[in-house]
Amino acid sequence: MSEKVRVLISEEEVEKRICEMGKEISEYYKGEEVHLVSVLRGGVFFTCQLAKRLSVPVSLDFMSVSSYGNDTKSSGVVKVIKDLDDAIEGKNVLVVEDIVDSGRTLSYLLENLKSRKPKSLRLCTLLDKPECRVTDVHVDYTGFQIPDEFVVGYGLDYMQHYRNFPYVGVVELEDEAAK
Repeated sequence: MSEKVRVLISEEEVEKRICEMGKEISEYYKGEEVHLVSVLRGGVFFTCQLAKRLSVPVSLDFMSVSSYGNDTKSSGVVKVIKDLDDAIEGKNVLVVEDIVDSGRTLSYLLENLKSRKPKSLRLCTLLDKPECRVTDVHVDYTGFQIPDEFVVGYGLDYMQHYRNFPYVGVVELEDEAAK
């Protein structure tokens, strides 16, 4: 098996939408500080670009959770790999994620963070696959709704490859035997 990547959302489209989201989020938090919680690894690319476009004071922390391993489908078992370094009690927390699909991982993560008593807790994602949802998760800020295809680029990976692509692409697996 080998794979090709087809562009789904261009670099220019991604950049334009992140600028729009930055303005929307800045307006919501006007006069307050927002504490970004970037979900590693994929979320860091989006988080950095979004943070540069926020006009309110920003602090930042990272959390790593996984339900994928090296597969293209969620296992449904959520594992915290890296927890936050700083307490979030009393802070305006904005969880920044690269993609929301089944909702299992984000549902678990949001409940975990809610128990730490933030002032507010909101969710921002670059990509959303609402048709894949098996757990109800409210997304406050969405970059793009996309179809149920396996995507890479802009932080998203396939077996640790393609994260660095400046666009969002769809992985198209090719069967070598069929050639």
